[in-house]
Amino acid sequence: MARRALLDFEKPLVELEEQIEQIRQLARDSEVDVSQQLLQLETLATRRRHEIFAALTPAQKIQVARHPQRPSTLDYIQVLCDDFIELHGDRCGGDDRALVGGVGRLGDQPVLLIGHQKGRDTKENVARNFGMASPGGYRKAMRLMEHADRFRLPILSFIDTPGAYAGVHAEEFGQGEAIAVNLREMFRLRVPILATVIGEGGSGGALGIGVADRLLMFEHSVYTVASPEACASILWRDAAQAPAAAEALKITGPDLLQLGIVDQVLPEPSGGNHWAPLQAAETLRAALVDQLEGLLRLGEAELLEQRYRKFRRIGSFLEGAAPETAPAS
Repeated sequence: MARRALLDFEKPLVELEEQIEQIRQLARDSEVDVSQQLLQLETLATRRRHEIFAALTPAQKIQVARHPQRPSTLDYIQVLCDDFIELHGDRCGGDDRALVGGVGRLGDQPVLLIGHQKGRDTKENVARNFGMASPGGYRKAMRLMEHADRFRLPILSFIDTPGAYAGVHAEEFGQGEAIAVNLREMFRLRVPILATVIGEGGSGGALGIGVADRLLMFEHSVYTVASPEACASILWRDAAQAPAAAEALKITGPDLLQLGIVDQVLPEPSGGNHWAPLQAAETLRAALVDQLEGLLRLGEAELLEQRYRKFRRIGSFLEGAAPETAPAS
């Protein structure tokens, strides 16, 4: 099995992991019973991992959200759907690999699934442009969502991008226009839309597939108007101030739940989703099924009205006062 990449704040676990591996090797090479020592060390490692991940700062959560082994859109789809069929092309001559989509079944319910797709290594990341979609990617997503609307398929969206691709080529081909069209058109779709931030949800690149009836978010995912590095560079002309920017931006699940931006924060396994991807996928499946059951009971007019009202409420606040959705002090 490939060795997990350890983040800076996970380094206290390294020694324990090495001891556990040494004892496992001893058990394989001899008939010595080491089960008790192994159990004690594994229990200690689990406890320390839980303590570390229960106290993460926003800047550390960004590291978890960007972890190279964190489950991707296609990883989740593989577990959620037994019969997924990927669909390609924006019908304008391109097929952006940074944004994938297709049809499948969630249980017995036919659905359309779309999401950003990062790579596992440098070669795949380059091929998928590190999950940063071009205008063609958002046009492909819109084409697939139109397909879902035509055939009454609920839409499941998975957000995991540092932002839309900001290269000259993308600007020449209408990046802003492509995202703006998606924002407008997603409001009129007559089917339930469920979006989940599975990793990093950055800027307009996330919003381009993020206009949803319900927005879910994993515990160690982040959702932000701009990356903390970009924010720090703009405000203080110093990207090293990114941790302070991450704190101020309120990019974590609990903050966004209190502000009324997200509707549900999904718990992650101890150590993050990359430690137990199958457990993370089952958590996601249960949440999607539960939310979808409620949305499917709504009539078309009520669904559209609730979606409209949901986004009208976002950004409404009184300066110096808690938001309406926050619990009374």
